[in-house]
Amino acid sequence: MADDKRRYKATIGKKTYTIVGPGSDEFMATVTAVLNTQLDQIKSLAPQLTETDAAILLAFNTISDSIKLKEEVKALQARLADPDSSAAHPQDQE
Repeated sequence: MADDKRRYKATIGKKTYTIVGPGSDEFMATVTAVLNTQLDQIKSLAPQLTETDAAILLAFNTISDSIKLKEEVKALQARLADPDSSAAHPQDQE
């Protein structure tokens, strides 16, 4: 397992962090770019926020999105597990 972990230097905001974990450099660069884009959006919408407050708001938004996606995956898995349920036929609900 330890062999799967890599070190990646990410510049987030104005600070550089060393991230240790699985994933290619390309993946880490993509995550860093999305994170910086979202952080910049938060700061442009609420410039009075401190860097820490903006980061906490971003973390909250990200966890919220993650929970919603997990709920959607569970619902889709339930639909796949029971193809005869009314949830499996959304056109019938219109």
